[in-house]
Amino acid sequence: MSWSLLETVGFFSAIILLLYYYSTSILEYWQKRGVKGPKPIPFLGNFKNVFLGKTSVNDCFVKAYYEFKDEPLIGVFSGHDPILIVKDPDLMKDVLIKDFVNFADRMRDPDAEVEPFSLHLFRLEAKRWKPLRNRFSPVFTSGKLKEMLHLILECANHFEKYLEKIAEKGKHIDCREISAKFTTDVIGSCAFGIEANALAAEDSEFRKMGRQVFQSSFKTVIRDRLREYPLLFKIFGRFVVDYEIVDFFTKITKESIDYRLKHNVRRHDFVDVLVELKQNPGKIGFNDVNDALITAQAFVFFAAGFETSSVTITNALYELALNPPIQENLRAEIKDVLQRNNGEITYDSIMEMKYLDAVLKETLRKYPVVLWLSRKAMANYTFSGTKVTIPKGQFVVLPVYAIQHDPDIFPQPEVFNPNRFLSENTEIGHPMYFLPFGDGPRNCIGARFAKIQSKVALMKIVSNFKIDVCKETVTTYQIDKKPLFLLQPSHEVNLKLTKVYT
Repeated sequence: MSWSLLETVGFFSAIILLLYYYSTSILEYWQKRGVKGPKPIPFLGNFKNVFLGKTSVNDCFVKAYYEFKDEPLIGVFSGHDPILIVKDPDLMKDVLIKDFVNFADRMRDPDAEVEPFSLHLFRLEAKRWKPLRNRFSPVFTSGKLKEMLHLILECANHFEKYLEKIAEKGKHIDCREISAKFTTDVIGSCAFGIEANALAAEDSEFRKMGRQVFQSSFKTVIRDRLREYPLLFKIFGRFVVDYEIVDFFTKITKESIDYRLKHNVRRHDFVDVLVELKQNPGKIGFNDVNDALITAQAFVFFAAGFETSSVTITNALYELALNPPIQENLRAEIKDVLQRNNGEITYDSIMEMKYLDAVLKETLRKYPVVLWLSRKAMANYTFSGTKVTIPKGQFVVLPVYAIQHDPDIFPQPEVFNPNRFLSENTEIGHPMYFLPFGDGPRNCIGARFAKIQSKVALMKIVSNFKIDVCKETVTTYQIDKKPLFLLQPSHEVNLKLTKVYT
């Protein structure tokens, strides 16, 4: 009996030892390639505290960025997965622009069997991404934005009246909630041609779904972590998908497309492209155009369209409340430009507001919505001026947040200073140092739209209300550690609005 026990102990000890050596051999990956980086530990790599929920993925990238400040490339591990942090701006430009053809894919391929809405532009592999991107790009030209502006202004006028009612009560406001209601109505009107009614109705389905999409929870954390292990994700991923969201967007997309087809309605907008895909799936250039892929595009345009801008508007208001002189300068510019345009907001008047543009850019510099960009090598690749060669399939990360908070690039990075982005004072030494919307062919397709709706919201608020901190305002802004790559506050951003009478 004792010998049997010794054999069992010996067998399991051998297995553990073999696994340990297997893990340590994998973790020599970057060392063999001459890439420096923080020392990984077996099985967990450099993400031990991420897996334990003590820190975020972005925190790990930031830590490595400063620990190896003088290195152009840094190697880290998510478990056993090697990830290359590219921090030299010229090499970043190679990845995003010059050698884009070799980095057209993002890190994780979609898996529609597990996640029905993963087949969207943000995650699709290059083969399907490119023809879809070409179809949607005309919807977001400056000409189209000019045509859409009256719809944005219609929502903005409702927004102003909504805020007046709240301000009259003298209570604090949840900036993230009111901003999300505005952007939900805008994206509903401009992209889908429907009234989302988030401002008027407290029980708006669109607003409810928007909250659920980006609500950090145990389920969303597990989902993000499972993606690091494709086999486990395939088995267990379907149990952490929110099917209420899937059903809602499937229904709303089908209804929008069916209505357009039945009544022969054309608005030359986002839904028209979906209708075209539905009617002529073969023209797109690949064969697997189906309802799931079409609905996935609707989902991501809604989600990205309202969330990124609402968080940015929230963060801008927070900084304006903390910095009254900046708020006054912005109010003066807005009022001056509006007076010269008979009080009307036009596309040209928005473009004329240089200080407003600087405030928005500084907000995106300090609070980039996407904390880091990801790419995947589509073939073996050697970085220019180095001896570092990565194999096909290698994950690559560009640490946006770390760069935009680097004091050697942006002096006093925690100070909110829009003057950095005024043409006569610009501090940006390289275009890769400011990437709130990415760059290159796979940059944010809706960047122009996001800027316009954010600026209109700020114009309406700042010209009509004084923004102040109150006892409910957080003194230290904290980034939620649960989301994988999006910047979201871990708390409410409560401020007070007071009507400005002129």
